[in-house]
Amino acid sequence: MSTVSQIMAKRPKSIGPKTSIASAAKAMRQARVGSLLVKKGKQLTGIVTDTDIVRLAVASGKPLGKLTVEKIMTTPICTIEGSQTVDDAQDMMAELGVRHLGVTKNGEIVGIVSVRDLLLHYKRYAQSKISQEMGYSEPKIGQD
Repeated sequence: MSTVSQIMAKRPKSIGPKTSIASAAKAMRQARVGSLLVKKGKQLTGIVTDTDIVRLAVASGKPLGKLTVEKIMTTPICTIEGSQTVDDAQDMMAELGVRHLGVTKNGEIVGIVSVRDLLLHYKRYAQSKISQEMGYSEPKIGQD
């Protein structure tokens, strides 16, 4: 079984707590991610997600250029040890009702695993199983 550290996004993106919601949304779009870690100096203080922005900021009707991520971020960050299985991550996300987990190694966050990462993993796993069951193998190029 694959471990969380095998499918996580390494070097997660981060922003400061005083960053505006509008700037955070732009940073997410630019980095093509659904979450950003929130750091104050070297200290991780929380995580802000695209869902947080929609449900807690946009839906509030407050000006997104003035509202900061520290007002809507999730803290503490829900984490999972990188050596745990992908199934463990899925179970934890379902139990906690979250779509992103910080991945730790020796207590330090070293990556992020998202629902999207899980979906891609299970898709690849299912495709390889189907190929095995059907006896399919990659065609050898240059051989008749």
